Amino acid sequence: MKSSSEAEFVKQLQENQNIIHKICRLYTSDEDAHNDLFQEITIQLWKAYPNFRGDSKFTTWAYRVGLNTAITLYRKKKKTLDTIEFQSSYHLIKQEDYNFEEEEQLKLLYSAISELNDIEKALVFLYLEDKDYAEISETLGISEVNARVKMNRVKGKLKKILNP
Repeated sequence: MKSSSEAEFVKQLQENQNIIHKICRLYTSDEDAHNDLFQEITIQLWKAYPNFRGDSKFTTWAYRVGLNTAITLYRKKKKTLDTIEFQSSYHLIKQEDYNFEEEEQLKLLYSAISELNDIEKALVFLYLEDKDYAEISETLGISEVNARVKMNRVKGKLKKILNP
């Protein structure tokens, strides 16, 4: 890799590392697992960067690589790796800036999301990140229509889970 593209990769990664942290929070349950997954996603992004053509935004490409890496590792370790509990990231939130009613709602939402399959989790994650269906479909490698249909089904599943 040329030093200019290496510098560009480092710059892009620093500017967009929250994407990786969000994916890690979604697919891990403790700080060590989070750090391991963050490192693995970063390695996969580094390996894949020479093939990044710029056809899509760096963030879309990073979501795709990150989610694919997380899902692959999650499936390999599924028996020993639990999905994240909201409390495990509580230390990252300043109490004075946080609404306890909202916290309870988020706990319920994360609990409901933990019951979804890997692809559904990724779909909800991107939807909650305010990604449009075009970017969601590109990131997940499915058609835009399929993304909309799956999202409607997931919304129904979440409603049933949250309102039994």
